[in-house]
Amino acid sequence: MREMKDSRISWINQIPENWNVEPIKYSYRLIAGATPESTNVDFWDGDIKWITPADFKTKDVFVMGGSRNLTIEGYKSCSTSMLPIGSIVFSKRAPIGTVAITADKLCTNQGCLGLVEKSDRVLNKFYFYVISIYGEVFNLYGSGTTFKEISANIFANIKLPMPPIQEQKHIVNFLDAKCAEIDALTADIQTQIDSLEQYKRSIISEAVTKGLNPDVEMKDSGNQYWGSIPTNWHLSDIKYLFEIVKRNAGKEGYDILSVTQKGIKIKDISNNEGQVAESYANYQFVYPGDFVMNHMDLLTGWVDCSNLFGVTSPDYRVFRLRDKNNSLSYYKYIMQTCYMNRIFYSLGQGVSNLGRWRLQTSSFNNFMVPVPPVEVQESIATYLDKKCTEINICIDDKQRQLEVLEEYKKSLIYEYVTGKKEVPAI
Repeated sequence: MREMKDSRISWINQIPENWNVEPIKYSYRLIAGATPESTNVDFWDGDIKWITPADFKTKDVFVMGGSRNLTIEGYKSCSTSMLPIGSIVFSKRAPIGTVAITADKLCTNQGCLGLVEKSDRVLNKFYFYVISIYGEVFNLYGSGTTFKEISANIFANIKLPMPPIQEQKHIVNFLDAKCAEIDALTADIQTQIDSLEQYKRSIISEAVTKGLNPDVEMKDSGNQYWGSIPTNWHLSDIKYLFEIVKRNAGKEGYDILSVTQKGIKIKDISNNEGQVAESYANYQFVYPGDFVMNHMDLLTGWVDCSNLFGVTSPDYRVFRLRDKNNSLSYYKYIMQTCYMNRIFYSLGQGVSNLGRWRLQTSSFNNFMVPVPPVEVQESIATYLDKKCTEINICIDDKQRQLEVLEEYKKSLIYEYVTGKKEVPAI
């Protein structure tokens, strides 16, 4: 058992006697990023790779490029700088703490910091592992009202473990092997989740378009999206089934509702959950039984039926069934089928690569959906409620397995990069 000493850093605790803790700036040169003028077409879509925090995720190790490139003119117009291959990229905002290693020469926007080593006494892969587990710590050092950001100066002065370079190499080799095993298990479970999600989509699509009776007589719907439907069904424009409502709250004080793919939920504005509006007075009322749809950007067409009373963004589309005898649940599944099969997205308009994509009211109102008899609607809804609940329970269980693996991976990295455990001799 090797001798340990107090690091005097609360989140590091004890380290081996021959290790140090040092500010990041002792080992790394910090490179800030920048963004050219977004409206100048001469600055964009060139050959210079440029990334933002959105281009590397929590589980990524390497980043090769982003969704947009710069031209030479764009690069020269702002204060961004090229990072060499193998540099560390750290997200200092939205969110704070994600980290990756550059697999190609690239530059960044102002939401990133590039870390370029000053000497050969540091191994970037080792410090990738160190930084990857301290997201919560870095977040504590962030400040701001609209979103939190950690300054380059504060980040540069944060102290991290500094073992001898040979020990850094041993730890990296060990963690690479162990993390590969964990990542393989994670990938397998994620594949199972994806299969369950696909199965859920398929049974929903099948039920809301074909019904539950495999022997029912079918007819051509005459619609490219729906194909054949039972002979006693028909298609109807959405505008004849639903009415769009816009009821302005006029004041604050109501629960704020968000449309998520886990259902409609109350936003916790006390913790600045998500984007925070300056005022909620112009938000619109949502009553139980109302449908709420996100009709823009990447979630174009996502919809759910609310069982809550509150207010929601004026940018959402709120609508309700005209005939209260119709099944809320059946039409929720119809609407979600249109989202999952990207039907609503295909009906949208705008510039999709800029995130300005909208499902216009006229396109929504004039789209035709299958209408079964009411008793058939109810039986389909009951069947799908049961099946989807069963599938969701399985998915939730596998999500918990992923969380356990992620926590285990994080604790494993912590134990070795802080020296609590020593890499076993080969």
